[in-house]
Amino acid sequence: LQLHHSGRYHCGGLVGLGISLWHNSAPVTVTVHGVPVSGVSLSAQPPGAQVALGDRLVLSCAAATGTGPLSFSWHRGGSGVPLGTGPRLELNHVGDEDSGHYQCRASNGDSVAESDLLNVTVL
Repeated sequence: LQLHHSGRYHCGGLVGLGISLWHNSAPVTVTVHGVPVSGVSLSAQPPGAQVALGDRLVLSCAAATGTGPLSFSWHRGGSGVPLGTGPRLELNHVGDEDSGHYQCRASNGDSVAESDLLNVTVL
């Protein structure tokens, strides 16, 4: 079921023996409500979010519930400026400046939810 399925519906059919007549039911209104985004979680590759200097770090974000389409943004250290968008954030050749607390925000246009902070350590 999608949000665009909201509307007025009726059914119809032939009624009668011999000479059948087409009849429609009374219309009903169906309203589809969006499911708020919740259960946003982060995972890291390598696991534990500990990465060697110069190596690659991939962070993935997912939402347990939420009527889509979902959009994602990535933030570090509480900054409002996104580091990137999409369900994955790839950092190639990480440096010391990439250490910190990362968070993913997921939105469906009606609601926003955030993941817990993930501490990334560059070794």
